[in-house]
Amino acid sequence: MASLATMFKAGILVLALLGSAPTLAGAVEFSVKRGINLDIWTTWPDEKLWGDEAAILPYPEWRQFLARPDLDRLKQTGFDFVRMPVDPAPFLSDKTLALRDKLYASVQESVRLANEAGLKVVVDLHLIPSDVRSFDMGKVMDEPGSFDAYVEFVRKMAYALSQQDPALVAFEPMNEPVIDCDDAESLWPQRLQRLFAAARASATRLTLVLSGACYSSAAQLARIDPEMIADDNIIWTFHSYEPFLLTHQGATWAGDFIRYVTGLPYPLHEAPRAELDAERKKIRARIKAEAPFTRRLGMLAYLDEQIALMDTQQELDALMDSPLDKVAAWAQKHGISPHNILLGEFGMIRQEYGNPHVVPPPYRAAYVADMVERAERHGFAWAVWSYGGAFGVVDEFEGRRAEPDVLETVRRLQ
Repeated sequence: MASLATMFKAGILVLALLGSAPTLAGAVEFSVKRGINLDIWTTWPDEKLWGDEAAILPYPEWRQFLARPDLDRLKQTGFDFVRMPVDPAPFLSDKTLALRDKLYASVQESVRLANEAGLKVVVDLHLIPSDVRSFDMGKVMDEPGSFDAYVEFVRKMAYALSQQDPALVAFEPMNEPVIDCDDAESLWPQRLQRLFAAARASATRLTLVLSGACYSSAAQLARIDPEMIADDNIIWTFHSYEPFLLTHQGATWAGDFIRYVTGLPYPLHEAPRAELDAERKKIRARIKAEAPFTRRLGMLAYLDEQIALMDTQQELDALMDSPLDKVAAWAQKHGISPHNILLGEFGMIRQEYGNPHVVPPPYRAAYVADMVERAERHGFAWAVWSYGGAFGVVDEFEGRRAEPDVLETVRRLQ
């Protein structure tokens, strides 16, 4: 249980931020080990359709395609929890005013459905960047009024989830905050305190899952002083997709370079040198033919630089170990148990939307196995990204099954 001093500090924080001081939770009751991220959207309906109950409910959208037997299979595979992305945008859009109560109720129903299948749930509020929605990550981070609205939404969602069993449900108030990516900035700690206070005011017993800034990076988590969140009932989370060059091959949304990179094996050092050289030659040819003229030389140099950073076992290990080692050192420094650390996202792309290239299943399975080994060696829980879509380990697109290699890797862990 929390010490009296800790409880007093937490009460003062909530009092200062919200004007009242609820009774706070004790030690972490929510315990998980091996998880998978569910889908956030499959059909991506336009915001103008969000007032149509048939288009938006049940919510989250995976409920329209997954049923209890699908969740049962996840449990049988060896997962003990799901991280359930919930896009906050519909809750903040005026298109859904008449459906708000049903949206909150549907999230609760989704949690119970997973619990009934024997899976614990991290409810993850998963804002995304968008130039076609009235609320997205950029708007919430850049406009004080929008952040205020988001904080109020967090309070309401926490209240809805407070009715669930705290041993089975945890709450993550924001996924991958896009802020403080410039190391000189330090805006996130104050905003994190506000999100924590809003969630804790409405859910005094739920475990809260909190991260650092800049896409929930390990480096930014290590900049957080956990003493500013005077609460024992916290799981700290971070994401890692290192090495990005391999895990995001062909991703058109991940910058203007990575879209040209496909065909690289994992791990590089185990591939025949002639095969690696042939794939690099193809990538270089794509860059020369398709990249903006003024960027080509820089991209070619960057490609060679990145490959050189990971083409031996030692170099690859250093890249993949670094985020986890950084978080482990931070946790030890602050007396945080490794069991209260969650590697909330990792994985390797299968196929980018619209790109014919499919990453060979053995590469993906090997990468997941290597990341799982690292997380479990540190004592961290983990959740692979994701059920379906570009990174799908169960489904690929339109409900088609992905290759079973990654799931077989998880199954062998049992």
